[in-house]
Amino acid sequence: MKGLIDTDVLLDVALRRPAFFAESADVLRWAEKGGQAAIAWHSISNCAYLLKDSGRDFLKLLLSIVEVAPVATKEAHRALALPMADLEDALQASAAMAWGADFIISRNLADYKKSPIPAVNPKNFLGHLKY
Repeated sequence: MKGLIDTDVLLDVALRRPAFFAESADVLRWAEKGGQAAIAWHSISNCAYLLKDSGRDFLKLLLSIVEVAPVATKEAHRALALPMADLEDALQASAAMAWGADFIISRNLADYKKSPIPAVNPKNFLGHLKY
């Protein structure tokens, strides 16, 4: 099963958000154990901007366990055409499509209702897996 990890899940781990850390960290542990996981290219810049100085170390570790979805102009145009209100989420969906993801792993499920790739929260994603 292939999962594209949304920025909110990454930030849950990097910022150790108490309410969300455990399940989001389990997603990254799944990826570290060989799970097919990717992130969108722009998640790197989102994390770098929000994490400031601690971002580089987190991102170096992250990139050792996940792929970056292959995106270019075509995927940007696709994102702009998706019927999703939030462009950042549409970019995530377009990256997930380009990579062939089965799911987008996110806590922001409401904004993905019109996504061509279904979104699932970390707990439900992990429930679909067979370790």
